[in-house]
Amino acid sequence: FGIGWPEQTKTRIGGDNMMDYFAVEGGRPLEGRVFVHGAKNSALPLLAATLLADGESVLHNCPDLTDISAALGILSGLGCRVRREGATVMVDPTCRRGHTIPDELMGQMRASVLFLGSLLARDGEAVACWPGGCALGARPIDLHIRAFQALGAQVRSWNGRLSFYGPRLHGRRLALPIPSVGATENAMLAACGAQGITVIDNPAREPEIVDLQGFLRSMGAQVSGAGTGEITIQGGCRLHAGEYTVMADRIVAATYLCAVAAAGGEGELLGTQGEDLGPVLAALEAAGCETGRAPNRLWIRRRGPLGGVGSLCTGPYPAFPTDAQPLLAAALAGGTGKSRITETIFDRRFRYTEGLCAMGAAIQVEGDTAYILGRPLHGAQVAATDLRGGAALTVAALGAQGPSRIWGLDHVDRGYEGLETALAALGGNIRRETGP
Repeated sequence: FGIGWPEQTKTRIGGDNMMDYFAVEGGRPLEGRVFVHGAKNSALPLLAATLLADGESVLHNCPDLTDISAALGILSGLGCRVRREGATVMVDPTCRRGHTIPDELMGQMRASVLFLGSLLARDGEAVACWPGGCALGARPIDLHIRAFQALGAQVRSWNGRLSFYGPRLHGRRLALPIPSVGATENAMLAACGAQGITVIDNPAREPEIVDLQGFLRSMGAQVSGAGTGEITIQGGCRLHAGEYTVMADRIVAATYLCAVAAAGGEGELLGTQGEDLGPVLAALEAAGCETGRAPNRLWIRRRGPLGGVGSLCTGPYPAFPTDAQPLLAAALAGGTGKSRITETIFDRRFRYTEGLCAMGAAIQVEGDTAYILGRPLHGAQVAATDLRGGAALTVAALGAQGPSRIWGLDHVDRGYEGLETALAALGGNIRRETGP
């Protein structure tokens, strides 16, 4: 198929050597509207936070994704009562037991590490293996560990397992050397169980951090400063059950926007206003798209050719998001201009470009920078190597001439609820099929 098959994409579905794939017939403009579901990267830390409550917490707009299912599996494995009714999830940790996360669940996704902060805050102990997730290069959790140690936890590592012990956590000032999203979230969760005040300097400022603060406040936690350069947590408060609505997924919204940019036409996104997508909208407008916002609504239109964006660099919020980088590159690859994208977060984020080149893209990767010369793409059979890379290949296929097959959907299903259905609602000719 032009690129190798990663081991993790060889999932058997329905029988020997049978797999799901997207069948895409590209080359026609899109027109339609689609609802943007809840954010995976917000729902996961919120689910971890439910362990801190007394009673049943309720999360609305919680997407039905494989990563969310894995998180619910962790909660169930810890003895929590978990229910789902449509997009609403209820979690009651009253009967939880133990503080060890099963290896098979911990290894499914990197965000499983967030449960350690909650367990440490509530029980004073947490045990797990090293977390899994997409292979995007070095993704150490040393910042998480150092935050736990600073709050008074003892850490032991042996045979691929981690043990944290901290029955008497105490608040203090923490300075993160880099604004890590996961480390910020874990520090916030653990600090809720520490006596006294914890101040996090140089935290991540992503909207998902603000969403976590909102949910913790709904549970009675005293947290302030999310979205700024300093977060303050008054720990030691007994937390009650909370009810909260998960924010719209800004990366899913970016996926739909880039799909319209790649194929042309016009699309309307419901359930989001795009207030957290400034850099993405600016890049699409620079490439020749029109965008507009209204309450609970965002739209994009591309009538003429898609140009380039010049130079662009990813970075922590509010810079251009690394998760949207493959999506924008997929659209630009089928355009007419020149672009240069520098990746500063992950060192293996450009693996998806091999699939784009199999579709005829002219992309040269040199170190942390990809040079893109837009030109018409053609359909091909390609395999996803990670979550956003799989979505990027699907975006490119919608703008390419002819049929494509996108394999490795186990990656895509980790972050998109019915991506094929949503893109079909936007007017794309895409189906989910099973084959050898």
